[in-house]
Amino acid sequence: MKKVLLLVLFLIGLGWALSNFQGLAAKGNYDSIILNFREDVGAAQVENQLEAIAHQFNTSAHYNSEFSFNDRIFIMRGDEQTLKALRRSEVAKYTEFIEPDYVYHAYSIPNDPDYSKQWNFRSINMEPAWERTRGKGITVAVIDTGISAVPDLSKTKFVDGYDFVNDQVEAKDDNGHGTHVAGTIAQSTNNSFGVAGIAYEAALMPLKVLSSSGGGTVADIAEAIRFAADHKADIINMSLGGGGESHLMKEAIDYAHSKGVVVIAAAGNSARNAAEYPARYPHVIGVAALDPSGNKAPYSNYGAGVDISAPGGLIAGDDKTGGILQNTLNPQTGESIFEAYQGTSMAAPHVAGVAALIKAAGVTDPDEIETVLKKSALPVTDDNLNHYGAGKLNAAEAVTLALRGKITFEDFFQWLRDNGYLNPRFWIDGGVIALWPKLIMVLGSYLLAWFLKNYFPFTWTWSLSTGLVAGSSGLFFLKGVYLFDAPQWPFRLAGSSIPELGNALQASNGLNPFFASVLIPAILVVLLLGHAQWKWFAVGTTIGVAVCLTVSSITAPAVFWLGDGAIARTFLGVNALLCLGLAYLVLKPEVRTP
Repeated sequence: MKKVLLLVLFLIGLGWALSNFQGLAAKGNYDSIILNFREDVGAAQVENQLEAIAHQFNTSAHYNSEFSFNDRIFIMRGDEQTLKALRRSEVAKYTEFIEPDYVYHAYSIPNDPDYSKQWNFRSINMEPAWERTRGKGITVAVIDTGISAVPDLSKTKFVDGYDFVNDQVEAKDDNGHGTHVAGTIAQSTNNSFGVAGIAYEAALMPLKVLSSSGGGTVADIAEAIRFAADHKADIINMSLGGGGESHLMKEAIDYAHSKGVVVIAAAGNSARNAAEYPARYPHVIGVAALDPSGNKAPYSNYGAGVDISAPGGLIAGDDKTGGILQNTLNPQTGESIFEAYQGTSMAAPHVAGVAALIKAAGVTDPDEIETVLKKSALPVTDDNLNHYGAGKLNAAEAVTLALRGKITFEDFFQWLRDNGYLNPRFWIDGGVIALWPKLIMVLGSYLLAWFLKNYFPFTWTWSLSTGLVAGSSGLFFLKGVYLFDAPQWPFRLAGSSIPELGNALQASNGLNPFFASVLIPAILVVLLLGHAQWKWFAVGTTIGVAVCLTVSSITAPAVFWLGDGAIARTFLGVNALLCLGLAYLVLKPEVRTP
């Protein structure tokens, strides 16, 4: 029985927590409170309540703006304690809701000093995507000229790769192209240095297939694709291409796809009406390039093989502000530089980085990831020549689509942290004071029933347990459920114990004395006493109500017409004793003498 009790308590607590996630959003900040008075409340009553607020809280409530008059929206200064007091006060009976006037902010941006120069990230709506995922746990293989350890990759994770050009483990870059591409995918971010990367918590796998001159063979590229698939890469980026179809490379791509790897390639920079290989192969996402204004870059290939478009940049003479800026190396000196490049080679890693975010969000099948990329893209009408594929890459929409209906551990952990649950003082200082009385009510009703069982032996049944919950706490976690544009009273009723039913519709904290008394348990006992099974529901309800009234008399003794002082406490305490006496009268005949 102890295990059952613990399980019940755990499920109730879990349900309460989940119902209060509100989309797993972080706890908001506020210094003012919104009061929405009901439309059926007269103007004189509203004025009276505003005067009461001014007297009790030493502050005035006022219309939010000249447009708030019809909606009866008032704003007043106040913190969390004021909010709680308002919800317990007489004012609550005259309002539709009382809630925090949260302060919203623009999305946070990386602290990298040159992030402002990365127009390309803002063009793909990058910042909202970072609020949800940053690619943690995903490995992106960069099949290119290799990757060198430039300073702005110092915080980036790496896994072992291979140099297929020189047949060695270390895949250093001697060109700069691969390092630049890698930076777009996972440049070290929020390190107060340089620029940012898209999936900056992902790991990079450097696979060198192109020499210092930028050329490489199909055989090396195909081997690198298989290597990535066999060494648990999640995404492959190939900012390379050329003419001529290869069975060897196609088989390697199909092999990688069969192992769940997303393969992405640049469409090519020849301004031709067809993407180059490998972008044209099945199971490869071909990427065309956009200029800073969001149009197809003049050099970008288009047409067959283009699946989506992303920023590739456009450099006008000596003005490089329209290029894609990342940390790479000077191939002549080997020194670290921040350089702007242009090309479909720069567009492809944007898609690879967002694909990493999608997979980190829980979409694992490569075809589904491609679908998310395409469905979330900003479509372009009248694109008869397929300049843009499914449309323009949209990171925020892609992540939103990937996370639809999912709860990630990272978001759950952030919710716990932001709401204070990971702070030990939170539990000491009463941060969950509203939860403790409910848990005490549930636990107390079971303990009381267990105590009575020692003197009046009876069998535990589902009807008894149901009655204990209904009488003591109800399904209280349902009070936190909110469905957009749906009436909330069904949730308030289901989330209320029997003593709370009288105030559930008004959403008030005061108890109705007709419900918060022995009256309802007595009626149930009279109606159900002759029923073998439902009798125990009445018994459980009576015990539960006794505990609920006892706890309420201590923690929240507010009763309609009786106030919240000694009279209300006495009323609740006396009725708790009457409920206990009623349970005694019902249970006593159950004792059989030998």
